[in-house]
This record gives sequence, C-alpha cells and structure tokens, in this order.
Amino acid sequence: MSIPKYFDLFAPVMECLKDGKNHNAKETVEYCANYYKLSAEEQNEKLESGQTRLSNRVSWARTYLSKAGLIEKINRGVYSITPEGKKAIANGCDKITFDLLMKFPAFNDFAKKTFAKKDKQVSEDQDISVSNDQSPVEMIEDAAAQLNANLSDELLSEIMKMSSYDFEGMVVKLLIKMGYGKPEENKEAVTQKSGDEGIDGIVSADKFGFDSIYIQAKQWKVDGAVGRPEIQKFLGALAGQGASKGIFITTAQFTKEAVAFAAKQLHSKIVLVDGKQLAKLMIEYDLGVSTVATYKVKRIDSDFFSEDV
Repeated sequence: MSIPKYFDLFAPVMECLKDGKNHNAKETVEYCANYYKLSAEEQNEKLESGQTRLSNRVSWARTYLSKAGLIEKINRGVYSITPEGKKAIANGCDKITFDLLMKFPAFNDFAKKTFAKKDKQVSEDQDISVSNDQSPVEMIEDAAAQLNANLSDELLSEIMKMSSYDFEGMVVKLLIKMGYGKPEENKEAVTQKSGDEGIDGIVSADKFGFDSIYIQAKQWKVDGAVGRPEIQKFLGALAGQGASKGIFITTAQFTKEAVAFAAKQLHSKIVLVDGKQLAKLMIEYDLGVSTVATYKVKRIDSDFFSEDV
C-alpha cells in the first residue's frame, strides 16, 4: 500500500498515546508502520531532505494533534495524550479526523492561518477542509522538483542551440565545477576539432593531476537514444589513448544495451550521463543557471531551550 497521508495518521498516533505514557518519535513511527502494515521499503522511502516520508508525515500528524490540544509535547520528540485527547477518543481513535480537529478553537485559528491563500481572506464562518494530502515539507519539495523539471527542459533546449564545440567546452566547465582539476590546469581540456581520435576533452581526475578522464560529448536529440555501438567506439578511443577512465555525456538517453555494456567493462571505467542527469548536474553546480530566491525552512533548537542552557 502507499504511505498514509498525514491526516490518516491521526488515529494511529492517538492509538499509540492512549495508554497515557510518554512516547518518543521512534516509538510513534514504528506504531504507525505496524498499524498500516507497511513494508520495509515503504518505511524507508525518503524525501529529498533525507528524512523518511513516513516519519515526516507522523511528525506533522503530531503537530496538528498538538495544535488541537489532544496531545502535548513533554520533551524533544516526546509526546503524551492530554485530558482533552482522552475525551476525544472516547468513541474510538478512528473518529479523530481533520474535520474533528477543526472543532477545537485553537486548531481552527491555526488552520485558517496555515491553509489560507495569501491573496484571500478567510471569513470566520468559512469551512476549511484538507486542501492537500501532503505535509508542508512535501509540498515544498514537490514544488521545487517541478520547478527544477521545468528548468531542466529549458536547459536542454538552450544546450541544443549551442555549437558542438561550445557544448564540449560546457561539459568540461561542468566537470571542473565538480572538482575535477583546476581551471588553470585545464585551459586546453577541449580537444581540437580535427584529429581528436574520438576524444572530445580531457580533464584531470584530481587536483594533483595524477590521472585523467577522457570525455565524449554528443548533442543528440533529447528523445533520441545512444546505443551500444557508440559506447564500443568510445571504448576503442580510450584504448587508443591508453586510458582507463572515460565519461560519455549526451543530451539524449542511453539504451539498456549501452548501459549494460558500459557496466560490465573490467579494465576501463566508463560513466554514462544522459540529458536528464546532465541538466540536474548543471542545476546542482550552478552552471548556466542563477538563483532567483532562497527559502529557509527552520525548526526549534531544542538544545537552546533545554534546562542546561
């Protein structure tokens, strides 16, 4: 099954806490996982931030239950049920829904501020329901992913307008930004247009220049595919240079045969980078893109508020 939405976790969180004892985050997450019989793979599914999707959703479920006054935070990551919470589950924990939380004034005020759109005022009698089944962190990450997906498409479109020689130079710049050698040591990294013997560029594998990486850069249609024969040719070019490390970068995709062939090479290491990965690396290393805005997501520093401070 898919991982339950944060509002579907209200019930198991209350089930976990209904014994009146204090329960930490790990205990609550494990209880929710067992409640829904989630597989190990589902429990380990991660967000871009590195946090598991399940623990993120459980955390937000606890936050909302706390805002309604049904549970309270005892210590860092530790919660317990409140007298109000015990009353709320008198008819069963499955009765704890988003609509029920809205009946609590404190949560109602919180929800109006949280879910209202910036350009609209929420009237006192306006009914608010769950407008999104994701937690706030998931919404931020999905929005960022969508923006980057659009940016990737734009990048590949611009790259396809470049000359092949400029494209090769761009690839070298990217590798240098990634830490392969230094710019001053790689001024002649792009090979000449003629007599390159199947090699489009060379960069040092480390800043000391102990080894070299040979580059093949191809501008193919984004929806096209580079097959095994092209990788075989590149392998032959590497052998001709007495090289053991190569990277084949393209704006297109690679066929399964090409990927399998590159993976089974024992004496030469060949890394394949397709168009999607190329665009992703350019975004990650700020090549051909600029930052428009930065948003910081912060949380309480529990150490600051601890008794020892």
